[in-house]
Formats: sequence, C-alpha cells, structure tokens
Amino acid sequence: MAKKELWQLAVTLGLALGLLAGCEQKGPAEKAGEKVDKAVDQAGKSMQKAGDKIEEAAKDAEKKVKDTTK
Repeated sequence: MAKKELWQLAVTLGLALGLLAGCEQKGPAEKAGEKVDKAVDQAGKSMQKAGDKIEEAAKDAEKKVKDTTK
C-alpha cells in the first residue's frame, strides 16, 4: 500500500471510531425518556401492590360476611 492509501485508511478508521464513541453518549431526550420509563415502571408496581391489597381486603370482607350470615 502506498502512504496515501494508508493515510486515508487511518483517517477513515479514526472517524469511524469517533462516530461510534459519540453514539454511546446519551442526549438529554434519551435521559429524560429513561426517567419517564423508570417512573412509569415504579407507578405500575405501586398500582399492582395496591390492587393486591384491595383484593386481599375484599376476600377478608367476603369471609366475614359469610361467617356472620351462618
């Protein structure tokens, strides 16, 4: 290979690596999106826990009504 071809190859590889390194950095929109995803996930878990507690309370109430009406 000639020096010119090696130089072009080196520059091309350097630019490619620079672009790849830049792709790994998260921008403000991506960071905000991740925060929203996390908040929605946490809200979903809280809703699930609340639903489980309501279901348990309903079962307890049903049992008390059955025991009372015997």
